[in-house]
Amino acid sequence: MSGAGDGRREPPDNEGNRGIENAVMFGFFAVLVAAGIWLLGTMADIRKVQDCAAQGRRNCATVEVPERAQ
Repeated sequence: MSGAGDGRREPPDNEGNRGIENAVMFGFFAVLVAAGIWLLGTMADIRKVQDCAAQGRRNCATVEVPERAQ
């Protein structure tokens, strides 16, 4: 008879694999968040250019200004 008080324990969860799984899931989540932030920034830039073009302006391209050395 196997009862609750016979001293048997259930096998422990494999803690090593759980840690690896958590690390992989955290990495996946971090990449997903970074991709979302990048996508939002890109969409905002595109929206600005489209708004500029919709107003009839001709010079709507983003101008990259190099930083000057001091």
